[in-house]
Amino acid sequence: MRVMDFSSDAVSIEENGHIATVWLDRPDKLNAMNLPMWDDLPRAMEEVGTDPEVRVVIIAGKGRTFTSGIDLQALATVGTGQEGTSEVAKRGALYRLIKRLQHTMTSIADCPKPVIAAVHGYCIGAGVDLITACDIRLASSDAIFSVRETKLGMVADVGTMQRLPKVIAPGYVAELAFTGKDIAADRAKEIGLVNDVVPDVHQAALELAQEIAANSPLAVQGVKAVLKGGENRSIEEALDYMALWNAAFLQSNDLQEAILANLEKRPPNFKGE
Repeated sequence: MRVMDFSSDAVSIEENGHIATVWLDRPDKLNAMNLPMWDDLPRAMEEVGTDPEVRVVIIAGKGRTFTSGIDLQALATVGTGQEGTSEVAKRGALYRLIKRLQHTMTSIADCPKPVIAAVHGYCIGAGVDLITACDIRLASSDAIFSVRETKLGMVADVGTMQRLPKVIAPGYVAELAFTGKDIAADRAKEIGLVNDVVPDVHQAALELAQEIAANSPLAVQGVKAVLKGGENRSIEEALDYMALWNAAFLQSNDLQEAILANLEKRPPNFKGE
């Protein structure tokens, strides 16, 4: 495993073959998301998203927990620094801050590579925003999830309200968002928030990532692009998008390698070409 040359006090990246793990790296603060973490996560996703060697991305938290959510000290600074200006200026600054935080989660959703969330311990508030931007979610048996914002007197505003309804049924979304209550890993799996609950979530995420990375990266990234491209389209429109995609990418060296490997009864050696 190689630690990638990425400068941040809040996020680190490790590369293991074709798999990159983006670590929330404030273990002494329970990976509470301070402003440097919000700013550095998009840089990390750009790093792994554009690295041709990386085929799958895992997002995990170092230390005792995945993330305890937004750093309350960071939250306490919202609206400050605008003394003496108009109400319009203050609200404009707050709008820009919210958009900045939304961009962090969107950078995860927009990564062209599959992204797996490996959750242990607490996944609170902004943590749910984060994992709903991922493609696959795994949890350890000690994982606890909460859309905590209502208990803080606010509405979740950086992705949960928009992405969670695409992950779980609307009734469950309403229950979690209205109450702000904690749910355990087994309940999260029962309602479809996580794919699976496993004894060692980091090992399970690595094994799943290896299984994905063994396939053609062109095909895997194509699947992600087609799934995303089909959102908010009719079936007919989505099928046409699919036809255009394969017309552009089907005749690849990876396809020829898959055919040859099948004839020679050996594992394929995909290169993403």
